[in-house]
Amino acid sequence: MEASTGFLPFLISSFQKGGSFMYPIAITLGFSIAFILERLIRLFKTYSVGSAESFMVEVQKHILANDIDGAIRVCNGAGQASLPRVIKAGLTRASRDETQIQNAIDAASLEVIPRLEKRLGYLALIANIATLLGLLGTIVGLIHSFGAVALADAAQRQAILANGIAEALNCTAFGLIVAITTMVMHSVLTSKASTLTSEVDEFGVKLLDLLSARKYQHSSEKAF
Repeated sequence: MEASTGFLPFLISSFQKGGSFMYPIAITLGFSIAFILERLIRLFKTYSVGSAESFMVEVQKHILANDIDGAIRVCNGAGQASLPRVIKAGLTRASRDETQIQNAIDAASLEVIPRLEKRLGYLALIANIATLLGLLGTIVGLIHSFGAVALADAAQRQAILANGIAEALNCTAFGLIVAITTMVMHSVLTSKASTLTSEVDEFGVKLLDLLSARKYQHSSEKAF
């Protein structure tokens, strides 16, 4: 392929030569792109607070200063991020006992964690479907090729066979490209979801410890 031809025209040409199974594979690619974009926006922007450590430092300052309302305002300023929603749930029970605070944190965690993992399983399914469609397209293409070769003249057999094999291999390649890309993004998004889930678990426990220390500090001050 000449450099002036360009990758996109080459890709379009390969798609056109891949046979009818290229279209269902293209549909799986469309679903894959839609799910990936939606999850990227949700996990890296909507549900992420940025630096969880910096966020908790701000919350901790307000808690240690006995300014629970200030800590709640910090959570409110984080939009729909998952960690602030869980922390806010615990802060709203700051005056209750540890069991009630823990229950509030657990309930909020059960609400936000499924949102982090939502639709990720579809990406693995799409990757498998794209691979299988590519293989099926290859088999069907080869069956048609050998069937056509059996009926063709001897002079045409080589060209028919070559075109048939090219069609079958293009279908396989396209299915594998879609599958590999989808699986890579599935791994990236799953890793991010796991990170956000770990932050919720870790800082939920630290919040409970902070609120317990705050209660102990104030009860000690009253004793004196």
